Amino acid sequence: MNTGQFEIMDVTLRDGSYAINYQFSLEDEQNIGTALKDLGCKYIEIGHGMGLGASNERNGYAKHSDKEYLQCAMEYMQGVHYGMFCIPGIAKLEDIVMAAEYGCSFIRIGTNVEDVKKSEPYIKYAKQHKLMVTANYMKSYAVTAEEFKQAVQYSESWGADLVYIVDSAGGMMPTDIERYYNAIRQCSNIKTGFHGHNNIGMALANSLFAIQLGMDFIDCSLQGIGRSSGNTSFEYLVICLKKMGYDLSIDTMELLLASKRYIYPFMKKTGIHPIDLECGIAGFHSSYLKEVCKSAIENEINPLQLIEKYCTRDQVGLDCNLLNQMAVNLPKDKASMEVIDIISYLEAENI
Repeated sequence: MNTGQFEIMDVTLRDGSYAINYQFSLEDEQNIGTALKDLGCKYIEIGHGMGLGASNERNGYAKHSDKEYLQCAMEYMQGVHYGMFCIPGIAKLEDIVMAAEYGCSFIRIGTNVEDVKKSEPYIKYAKQHKLMVTANYMKSYAVTAEEFKQAVQYSESWGADLVYIVDSAGGMMPTDIERYYNAIRQCSNIKTGFHGHNNIGMALANSLFAIQLGMDFIDCSLQGIGRSSGNTSFEYLVICLKKMGYDLSIDTMELLLASKRYIYPFMKKTGIHPIDLECGIAGFHSSYLKEVCKSAIENEINPLQLIEKYCTRDQVGLDCNLLNQMAVNLPKDKASMEVIDIISYLEAENI
């Protein structure tokens, strides 16, 4: 396996914002961004968890505007590559202009893997503004390797510099990572990245495996903070890579101190919740959990069974009519509902 050079993409200030209801302050951004810069982290993603243009009543208001987060980065993150996430339909093309004007060096354009054609104008527009562009295929696991390969061919033809395998539900295994990576290499030499979630505890293992495969970018966050069960832990990744013999310039002690100082106070979850695990098992994206839990409460059913049932039909989107049809046909299960304690889960997750 190729064990060449790779870059760490820190997503603490973007994906990590999900875990705190998008409430990173500008002081938090300054402190965390400066700490990451001092550690030698070259790539830092910032902003609302759902990216440019996402701060609103529907998606959740961030503590500050995109412009304010960008201004802060421009002041305190000189010398590193900072950028933002962009979901077509949530972000507008003019948001990309603003990002470029405030010093972003990259834009990560995320679409559900089956909707990759929605990214075409965004990729082309970002390249016109001299930005490094990554195509992030959300819910990568929802298509075949052949379909994934076709997505890569589209993105590269439109000008993308980098393509990402994204384990949105945190349920992929190393064999899955390898299958999609091989699909990329069958059609292209484009740079690659991996973004993992930790719903079944595989984020670190998958990230290490992706590095050994030869991927160029690996996402992680301090304390593993992020949506649902979180991301690959920056701390675990660095510790394991050093044990494996990788020559990293990151000072482990300084990393641990920065993590404790700036992120540990935000961490609320201390155990593994069955809803998070079921998302990983079934391939269910946690952004739809509000609807699942509402339906489970109304029908007095086990939400785990509803997630499992729904994902036999759809791992990408959410059809509320289909969800509710399935819910009414599941058996009543008050005992499981009491164990799962749906209301407390929703409150803890800021859902």
